[in-house]
Amino acid sequence: MTKQFASFRAIAAALALCPAAFVTSALAADTGAHLIAHRAVYDLSLAKADDGTSAPVAARGRIVYEFTGSPCEGWVTNFRQMTELQMNEGAPRLSDMRSSTFEEGDGSAFQFKTDTLINGKTVEAVDGRAQKAADGGLSINLSKPAPGKTDLDAGAVFPTAQILKIMDAARAGDKTTEIKIFDGSDSGQKVFDTMAVIGRRKDAEEVEVAAVKADALKGVPRWPVSVSYFDPEKRDGAPNYILGFDLYENGVSTDLRIDYGTYVLVGKLAKFETLTQKSCDK
Repeated sequence: MTKQFASFRAIAAALALCPAAFVTSALAADTGAHLIAHRAVYDLSLAKADDGTSAPVAARGRIVYEFTGSPCEGWVTNFRQMTELQMNEGAPRLSDMRSSTFEEGDGSAFQFKTDTLINGKTVEAVDGRAQKAADGGLSINLSKPAPGKTDLDAGAVFPTAQILKIMDAARAGDKTTEIKIFDGSDSGQKVFDTMAVIGRRKDAEEVEVAAVKADALKGVPRWPVSVSYFDPEKRDGAPNYILGFDLYENGVSTDLRIDYGTYVLVGKLAKFETLTQKSCDK
């Protein structure tokens, strides 16, 4: 599987904080963060590419992301990323990644289902469930790509819990935070190490004109965040990919930057809409 395929759940995790306005926030369990139900669309384009045959000369695409739920009901995500890459030679390659997940509000379990297509043909299908044990270890039950069970080390969290931890670190003034993550990528059998670097808090008046078109961002400060994803089994210590985004104090994320090493894609918010969200009884 290429780096491009492996990173889509990381993108989905960041998008758990994407724009929405005028709906009731749900208080995330054990944090000060508010996640808001929404549907968002991002347009992808090529920011830069290295010279050589391994990097595209042109790229375009779109992400459609839907996030619903609450701490009491659990969190549901539906995600689709379509990317067309044009290499130096040959016809364009169209990748189509579709994912749906459910994460328990207390972070105890995570269901994931993913289909990856290249030029209309399925190249991978993953379907499984991860359950946390009392000691924090993970038990993974897969039905696809092949039925099986795997036990993974303790200490990993699921995608929504990961982004909540980053939000809390930003509010606390921390510059970095390290988090182990299980997101169902790499055939649903691996935990990744992540390092989040959190930049200087920017006041509301520093927000770009384009960004404040979303009412949820008006008057809200933000932090630039960069999250590097590492495969513990890689010996060179280099990240598999780096995901950047602007994280707003109200739980909104914009300005995606996806660094695959040989090339970088950027994702700009094209449109969004709010979705119905139930509040939890206290």
